[in-house]
Amino acid sequence: MFHIANPDEIKFGGTTDIYFRRAKEILEKKGIKKRVAAEITASSLPVKYKWGIFVGLEEVIALLKGYEVDVYAMPEGSIFYPKEPVIRIEGDYKEFCELETPLLGLICQASGIATKTARLKKLAGKKLILSFGIRRMHPAISPMIDRSAYIGGADGFSGIGAEKLIGKKASGTMPHALILTVGDQVKAWKYFDEVIEEDIPRIALVDTFCDEKFEAIAAAENIKNLFGVRLDTPSSRRGSMARIIEEVRWELDIRGFSNVKIFVSGGVDEEEVASLNADGFGIGTAISNAKTIDFAMDIVEIEGKPLAKRGKFSGKKEVYRCESCLRGKWTYHKFAGDITCECGKEMKPLLRKYIEKGKIIEKLPRVDEIREYVLNQLEKVGI
Repeated sequence: MFHIANPDEIKFGGTTDIYFRRAKEILEKKGIKKRVAAEITASSLPVKYKWGIFVGLEEVIALLKGYEVDVYAMPEGSIFYPKEPVIRIEGDYKEFCELETPLLGLICQASGIATKTARLKKLAGKKLILSFGIRRMHPAISPMIDRSAYIGGADGFSGIGAEKLIGKKASGTMPHALILTVGDQVKAWKYFDEVIEEDIPRIALVDTFCDEKFEAIAAAENIKNLFGVRLDTPSSRRGSMARIIEEVRWELDIRGFSNVKIFVSGGVDEEEVASLNADGFGIGTAISNAKTIDFAMDIVEIEGKPLAKRGKFSGKKEVYRCESCLRGKWTYHKFAGDITCECGKEMKPLLRKYIEKGKIIEKLPRVDEIREYVLNQLEKVGI
């Protein structure tokens, strides 16, 4: 038995916090029916990030579909700033109160992973970023992890469970276990070359038995179409990873293997991506265990009248974004109108209506389209 909720439990309130169920029971028994507007915002971002990437909308739509509510949201993949509503739900509070817990869970972690990956991709530039972290988290959410990372800018992912969601093949070649089981690294590389289909890049793992530069040389000399080598050196053996990469690059280049790329994995985070002279990185825990975005849902209006708890801004908001410089602004919905950005360009409203009275009215984009949207935004913002 696996300790996971099934889709029906998620969809119909079986994963809520108990106090929401009790609130619903009280409202039902007292005959209270009030239309509310509830907004989902993040008051702050992890580690003083300047921006986040909003991900998880597709699952939110699946969660709220069929409930008598209207749903407005930023397009999935949008850069957002603190205090900006990323979602607004309007309807009888009893209709969706039990869904607050799963809804927040769907976007808090996914947005955190996408945000972290986007930061890594921004630092990497043309270097490749691969999501290798699903082994660090519960397997039930591995497709979500890789989808969120891919949307955030990862160039590939290791989990085969995400292939259907993303529409691409998983990345990755061989584990140390293969080389150890075969008993000889050169034989293992050759067996891989003989058995695995030709369209899979030949990337040799070169730190199992010997010094990285000598295994890299052996791989280049023995595998005809070697695409790259991967350094996964344990921290206890590393010394300076920058020097190891420098040596491997030198030894390959002077032997005529300048086309062979160098990939680094194992304990990689933002500092390594920014500083190491590698062609790509396999990043595990830094992506899969990324800090979540602390979104919260708050009622801001009841029966058309602004009302919110202390510390929150009452009234429905509209969010505006400058498509040129990505500056943001939000305002009370009754004050909405033409807004000009500091850069002189017109700002456009960002929230769209996705669900009307329980029915989906807005077509959702493909994963590749969302990822391209993220990458285009990343060109306009700093880290």
